[in-house]
Amino acid sequence: MANYLKPVAAVLVPNIGGLLMGYITRSETRRTTGQLTWYQALKKPSFQPPSWIVGPVWTALYSAMGYASYMIFRDGGGFGGKAALPLAVYGANLALNFAWAPLFFKGQNLGLAFAEIVALWGSVVATIVTFRDVNVNAAKLLLPYLGWVSFATFINFSLWRMNKDRTD
Repeated sequence: MANYLKPVAAVLVPNIGGLLMGYITRSETRRTTGQLTWYQALKKPSFQPPSWIVGPVWTALYSAMGYASYMIFRDGGGFGGKAALPLAVYGANLALNFAWAPLFFKGQNLGLAFAEIVALWGSVVATIVTFRDVNVNAAKLLLPYLGWVSFATFINFSLWRMNKDRTD
C-alpha cells in the first residue's frame, strides 16, 4: 500500500464505523412522522450540546483517533511489533465506541448504556496509556477524545437519572 494510503485508511476506519452507527440509529434520533422520537422526548440536562454539533465533533475525533493509530502502527513496527498491544487495545476501544449508540438509542436502556460508556471511558484511558509507550504525540491526539467521552459519560448519567421513570 502506498505510504499516503496507510494514514488515509487508518482515518477512514473509525469514521466509517461512526457513519454506520449513525445510519443504524437515525430513526431513533430524527423525527419523521411529526411525533417525537423516544430520544427527543427524554428530559435533557441544560448542558447538553445541540445535536448539530455531534457529527462534526465525532468526525474530528475519529480522524484524530485514526491518525494516532496510524502513528502507532508506523512507529511500533506494525501488528507484529511493539504496536501489537496498543493496536489491540485501540480495537477494543473502537468496538466499545461503536456499541454505545445501538445500546442507547436502539436498546433505549440508559442504565446499560451508562455502564457501557464507563467501560468505554476506561478503554480510552487504556488506549492513551498504551499509545504513550510507542508515540507520545499519538497519545496526546487522544486527549480530546477522552474529554468528549468524559462529557458524554456525564450526559448519559444525567439522562439516566432525569428519566428514571421512563426508561429501564
